Amino acid sequence: MMKLGILLCDQIQPALGDDFGDYPAMFNALLSKTQASNPQQVSLQFFAAYDGELPSHIDQCDGYMSSGSKFGVNDDIPWIRALEDFVRSLYHAKKGFVGICFGHQLIARALGGQVQSAAAGWGIGIASSKVLQQKNWMQPAASSLNLVVSHQDQISQLPKHANVLLSNPFCPYSMIQIDDHFLGLQGHPEFSQIYSYALMNSRRDRISAQTIRQAVLSLEQPSDDLLTMQWLLTFLQQAIKAS
Repeated sequence: MMKLGILLCDQIQPALGDDFGDYPAMFNALLSKTQASNPQQVSLQFFAAYDGELPSHIDQCDGYMSSGSKFGVNDDIPWIRALEDFVRSLYHAKKGFVGICFGHQLIARALGGQVQSAAAGWGIGIASSKVLQQKNWMQPAASSLNLVVSHQDQISQLPKHANVLLSNPFCPYSMIQIDDHFLGLQGHPEFSQIYSYALMNSRRDRISAQTIRQAVLSLEQPSDDLLTMQWLLTFLQQAIKAS
């Protein structure tokens, strides 16, 4: 049984909570579906990093994963800097970690890379990314992944020793791996298409109507959320065995 710590970097908008639950519910639902199709014994423990809650010790869980966030990794907020320090400590201890969206970008910042706002603006809807390197934990294999995205910022400069595994024209560094225990992913396997639609509609005050129209059309594509989560869990299991 792998004990996986989920570092929560935000809460869902209250207006969307009744229909979609909170982030723990999304991660639990995704894990349940993933285990139903290909059983991998995993238990989740959640930490409200956005409220200053972090594991008391890095070995409290076997491995860790982060959620996304409305905040930016460059924001000078105490809990973000504390989480950055924790992520850096995980790296040096060779502890398995998967950073999703905000966590993906935090890996870059924590290890010497840079994160900036994308010149093209918002990335929303379903993004298709090409698999540049086929790793042994990517089973079943795929040549590309479709995932919900929701971000303004993205990695602009890679940290040292980072390998780019997924890429698309909008976000060239869509998935990165550093050594055998750190993985960053810009997309959201925990987000459904219907949640993506609701989220982008709630942001019409800051996202152009044309961008939203294009994103809505992209949601007609299937999401590879279950396959992606299976890959992430297998990556973490390998990292745990190697540590």
